[in-house]
Amino acid sequence: MSTDFQHARTALGARLRELRVESGMTGRELADALGWSQSKVSKLETGRQTATVEDLRAWAESTGHPEAANGLVARLRGMESRTRSWRRQLAAGHRPVQDAINTEHERSTVLHGWVPMLIPGILQTADYARHVFSAFADLHQCPRDLDAAVQGRLKRQEALYRRGKHYHILMWEPALRMQLCPPAVLAAQLDRLSGVIGLDTISLGIIPYEARLKLPPGNDFWIHDERLVVVEDWHAELWLDDAQNIALYLKIWETLNTSAVYGAEAQRIIARARASLNALENHAEDTQAARE
Repeated sequence: MSTDFQHARTALGARLRELRVESGMTGRELADALGWSQSKVSKLETGRQTATVEDLRAWAESTGHPEAANGLVARLRGMESRTRSWRRQLAAGHRPVQDAINTEHERSTVLHGWVPMLIPGILQTADYARHVFSAFADLHQCPRDLDAAVQGRLKRQEALYRRGKHYHILMWEPALRMQLCPPAVLAAQLDRLSGVIGLDTISLGIIPYEARLKLPPGNDFWIHDERLVVVEDWHAELWLDDAQNIALYLKIWETLNTSAVYGAEAQRIIARARASLNALENHAEDTQAARE
């Protein structure tokens, strides 16, 4: 869970406690009035559980402060806008998530991305994207709208050929070798990646295995026009729009960029990954032939 989210939840809990104390009620008395367990009251007050809108309105009514309900709900909405759980986002499948991020890409002119372990979505082939979506659909047990999700992701790629857009993308070499898909799909993906180097809208940097890193790789993130940062984690996306966090992620991107190579050197690393993949395929074929 993000530090920002937890701080906000703790602050909301402190406000709930203030309302209860002002009412003269004990935690047990409030729990009885609401028909809750005392542990739920305690968890909400100490920021160990996230309240629902209904919880907040009931709390305000039961403590004699109905006028406080809207303010409490506004605090909750602010928290939810920053932390978007995959469970909630993927309830209807991947396509709505793709549509939401496509909207942000449409609004953005200059984007900085750090994607250490996968080919970035903006550069994925349809087959590669389908395997990525399938893996995460299995993980989160969400609807498998794979074709619609792929279509949404490919629609975003139209911006690569639109004048005025610019993508500053950093990758780590392991992303070129991550076999979440069959070798033939990965081979086609590497060829696609090699082909986008040189587009006017893309600056593609790759950090080689042997490069010295000044920071640990960390999670994927995208910076949109220095107005929004979207960070991916296993359980949620963090959408951060405050100046301090935006400045932090720009600093992280710039620090990682000092280890990256571009142009012909980036092409060489992609070719190295492609050659390694060919060697694996040849070894597999030789092993199969020996068995036969």
